[in-house]
Amino acid sequence: MSTKSSTAASDGDAAEKSAGVGAEKPTGSTGFSAEERAAMQERAAELRAEGKKGAKKADGIQAVLDRIAQMAPEDRALAERVHLAVTAAAPELSPKTWYGMPAYANADGKVVVFFQDAGKFNYRYSTLGFQEAAHLDDGDLWPVSYALRTWSPAVEKRVRELVRAAVS
Repeated sequence: MSTKSSTAASDGDAAEKSAGVGAEKPTGSTGFSAEERAAMQERAAELRAEGKKGAKKADGIQAVLDRIAQMAPEDRALAERVHLAVTAAAPELSPKTWYGMPAYANADGKVVVFFQDAGKFNYRYSTLGFQEAAHLDDGDLWPVSYALRTWSPAVEKRVRELVRAAVS
């Protein structure tokens, strides 16, 4: 994709492992653990305590989590993993909903990456998509969306690479 190189171990990977997020999560898991839910709720409360800007971000996180909770179980499992991967790889992005889909916006409020569940338009696969604000340009032709059917360590690695490139 991008010609920019990424380091083997990123700050996001280290932060996620130190927080215990995703490290013990089995590939076939179907949902956030109680600890993950509690951590996200705590973070939302912290953001609300920061004031208006923090409250807006907390509301965005809650809207994304609520939307994910409404998805069919297979879509929900993928969306939860995407959420964790995106927020670990690019903590500067702000979660929000966009056309009813979980999305992650830059500081200017422009959506960089989004997750479209298979059930939204009755597709056979979910989609990880990137908008114009993503820095994935690679010559005259590059992909801006990816079909996503199952989650694996290889898929997680690729999603993190794409997100890091998108915000670089």
